[in-house]
Amino acid sequence: MSSSKLILNDSEIHRAMVRIAHEVAERNEQSSEVILVGIQKGGVHLAERLAGFLVEIWGHPVPVGSLDVTMHRDDLGVHLTPEMHPTTLPCDITGKTVVLVDDVFYSGRTTRAAMDALNDFGRPRAIQLAVLVDREQRELPIIADYIGKTVPTSHKERVDVRLAEHAGEDSVHLTSL
Repeated sequence: MSSSKLILNDSEIHRAMVRIAHEVAERNEQSSEVILVGIQKGGVHLAERLAGFLVEIWGHPVPVGSLDVTMHRDDLGVHLTPEMHPTTLPCDITGKTVVLVDDVFYSGRTTRAAMDALNDFGRPRAIQLAVLVDREQRELPIIADYIGKTVPTSHKERVDVRLAEHAGEDSVHLTSL
């Protein structure tokens, strides 16, 4: 039997995203050189939201794209039929600062796959990582630059991010499997 615990409600998600936006703005003085790229699927809506907050801070639109990492994953052989999603980048990423955005940071393998996938499209000046939830279960030496909430978890737990764009509500739950 599984149990679920609410770890972020809608207002806490909103506050975390506003804070991340301010941290991104503070760290990146050349705002015109920043591109947000959401990792399919969960990171795409968060990247769009982050762009909205950055418009308020910087006073100009921030390009937003989406990145499918399926073919760059090191566990591709485990999935019989991988689910593919579109990759759309708003401009050439060469020489730009790309902020990868994802909902949950777990082992680092998705982020590694995202960095590999970005190389197919150019050579960014820098890559930064923004995540809503960091599970602290790293398997690779990758760390997020911007974190909404750190939630130490076990391998027997799952972090379920529900966003209004898909689930009709904003919440993050920790589920025991």
